[in-house]
Amino acid sequence: MTGIIVRSTGSWYVVREISTGQFHHCRLRGKFKNQGLKVSNPLAVGDEVEFTVEEQTEGAGVIHHIAPRRNYIIRRSVHKTEHAHIVAANLDQALLVVTLASPATSFGFIDRFLVTAEAYHISTTLVFNKTDLYDDDLNDYQGQIQQLYERLGYPGLRCSAHTGEGLEDVDALLDGKVSLLSGHSGVGKSTLINALVPDLDLKTAEISQFSDKGVHTTTYAEMLEVRPGTYLIDTPGIKELGLVDMKAGELAHYFPEMRALLNQCRYHNCQHLHEPGCVVREAVDQGRIALPRYDSYVSMQQAEDNRR
Repeated sequence: MTGIIVRSTGSWYVVREISTGQFHHCRLRGKFKNQGLKVSNPLAVGDEVEFTVEEQTEGAGVIHHIAPRRNYIIRRSVHKTEHAHIVAANLDQALLVVTLASPATSFGFIDRFLVTAEAYHISTTLVFNKTDLYDDDLNDYQGQIQQLYERLGYPGLRCSAHTGEGLEDVDALLDGKVSLLSGHSGVGKSTLINALVPDLDLKTAEISQFSDKGVHTTTYAEMLEVRPGTYLIDTPGIKELGLVDMKAGELAHYFPEMRALLNQCRYHNCQHLHEPGCVVREAVDQGRIALPRYDSYVSMQQAEDNRR
């Protein structure tokens, strides 16, 4: 039988049978080679698999094949430094939930996510949540950030799970697609999902007053059915997003504003750091490339951390 992994809790997986919609608890048969990737999770939510139901255990099954993935979002594993962790696979789009207050999302985190999505051709929309907490200055600032990213091809939406602002826009964006919802811990993903699909009643938690950081309420990835044909993958909040398997010379390809200037520098192998005749640094000096974006690029090139 063929199915889609809708929940991954470690060694067991919940698989939705494609033909009937029935759910099966399945385990993986033996060791699985993951397309050359060194990963901590051989299977991810969104993977299409073939499985067999065991007669002796009602409803349970064994996964024995995974279909090639058309894309995925990947990050460095938190627990195994030499491994990567596949967040979700076979996505139509990603929604990155961003907050400017309680907690504030950094440019570094946004840009790392966008670079990862660019690398696997996943379109991404920035969802600016908790707008009910914004004063006039934050509203102006949010508008500037949204304009910055929209000029690069990343749409933005304002919303508030508490007041209902923008929820219809988010819901319309989801329609008929498999969407990944991601972001820092505490940006309100679960509250947002509860507002969009009240029947789910996901657990939520208050922001830690001590650190102004989010408290993990989602402990595993799960594909939720918003309505027939519309699915939303909820994931644990990400505190850090380490890049995986990305060579320094490739990085500029995943910044659209830099990609437009490729092959125009004096040196063909220019990394846009200190080389003479660099058109990318010239564009930064002239304000054609935003300084926060260039700072993110430099931090990724030099393996520094500006993502918190």
